Amino acid sequence: MPLLLVLVACTPSPPPPAASGGADGPRERHFTGTWSITGNRQTLDMGPDHRAEIFRLGGSLMLAGDSRPGLAFRSDIIGLRDNQSGMQARSVWTDERGDQVFSELRGGAGGPGQPIEGRFVGGTGRYAGVSGQYTFKWRALVESEDGSVSGRVVDLEGWARIDAPAETPPSSQGAIGARP
Repeated sequence: MPLLLVLVACTPSPPPPAASGGADGPRERHFTGTWSITGNRQTLDMGPDHRAEIFRLGGSLMLAGDSRPGLAFRSDIIGLRDNQSGMQARSVWTDERGDQVFSELRGGAGGPGQPIEGRFVGGTGRYAGVSGQYTFKWRALVESEDGSVSGRVVDLEGWARIDAPAETPPSSQGAIGARP
């Protein structure tokens, strides 16, 4: 028995399981990706060389990278673009489980081909507490007279920090002494 205790005491303990973050918290998950989008827009001419439009777009988003926060998402975007003051929009990415990532988008007044910046502002499920940012450029493929638009995103890259979701306590239903 004493020999067994000495062996147990001298045997190194196994390393802890890898967590999504280091000792200082969650780690940054870097990604790149592809994004195809279609939708519609409504335009308002506000005088010479001044145009405003609202848009609603949706599409498919695929992320790449060893530490990407997810693989495939359905995306929905709604926003306003003014060729003098720039673009502001909101985006929701929904994964195959139904968990969502929310972000705010901002772009300059330059239009297609100009950098657009996204900032993660929260999420649901496994993305609750997400933070981070991303950038991309919009390339229009089709813009029709009826307001239909389709395009793709190029140079999509960014990072996300995902906090570990709080564990849900087990249900007390059926436990001895549980109150109805």
